[in-house]
Amino acid sequence: MKVIVDDKIPYIREALADIADEAVYAPGKDFTPQLVRDADALIIRTRTRCDRALLEGSRVRFIATATIGFDHIDTAYCQQAGITWQNAPGCNSSSVAQYLRSSLLLLQQEKGFRLAGKTLGVIGVGNVGSKVAQVGRELGMKVLLNDPPRKEREGSREFCPLEQLMEVCDVLTFHVPLTRKGKHTTFHLADEGFFARLKHRPYIINTSRGEVIETQALLHALQSHLIADAIIDVWENEPLINRELLDKVFIGTPHIAGYSADGKANATRMALDALCRFFHIEPHYQITPPPPPQPLIVARDQTDACLQMYDPRRDCLALRTHPELFEKLRGDYPLRREQGAYRIMHS
Repeated sequence: MKVIVDDKIPYIREALADIADEAVYAPGKDFTPQLVRDADALIIRTRTRCDRALLEGSRVRFIATATIGFDHIDTAYCQQAGITWQNAPGCNSSSVAQYLRSSLLLLQQEKGFRLAGKTLGVIGVGNVGSKVAQVGRELGMKVLLNDPPRKEREGSREFCPLEQLMEVCDVLTFHVPLTRKGKHTTFHLADEGFFARLKHRPYIINTSRGEVIETQALLHALQSHLIADAIIDVWENEPLINRELLDKVFIGTPHIAGYSADGKANATRMALDALCRFFHIEPHYQITPPPPPQPLIVARDQTDACLQMYDPRRDCLALRTHPELFEKLRGDYPLRREQGAYRIMHS
């Protein structure tokens, strides 16, 4: 079995050496028809577009993406071509929740935005959104949930209409997949009309997909004070992001909200597990991220502890200093650890 692998996927080489007869590593953006022609499987991230142009004429039978999202896979073509694919749902949900917790605490610390009693609107309540909702509750916030597909499937009263969130929420955070077709499209879900209908000047957070929010509409909303501010991790036209928007948002980071070592290890493990299932291979690997350089945290309070574990201002400063290095900052990101890797002592 020959496997072509995105060379930025961590913790995979030693494990894959015991599974594949041949493994070839390449940058995700450099996958070509020539490279994949004689491969049996691909293990990718979002930077590899898997469609007819890449796959036609190849012997690829299986694709694993070490990501939650799969809009970079042409699923209709794969079905037509008899190619099985698998994403990694929920792999980095705890990492995104960590990003949200630190970002919300920074709003409180730097903007004087007292979280307790405020209303958090979670748009998209899958693996990630569910954990973000829990973060909001733990911080003393009232949480409203919006997820039309789940509402239809489950009929639960816990889900609210989007208009209700737009009327009462102090923070709106997006955790939806990117969909361009069907009943519940999310492409440019937040457009000019969306921002014009907001009643409460909320803070806007997007860690889902850049195209969920229309860039010019968000800029206008910031300039016109339709919103209080924004925290943006995902951007339209990555890596060629809008520099004006980067300068205006409270926090802007290079698509790394889900980039904890723990989340990456989960994604790698899930991709390899799927590969083994498809090719009927018995897995014999362990994937464990390395410990943090300083596993003991001495902190004054919860905010101090959380920001010592992860402070998004560092990533924001790096991107603002070198926005032209968006892809490098993302590809060479020093993976952070989540709370379970630390011991916390209060000073």
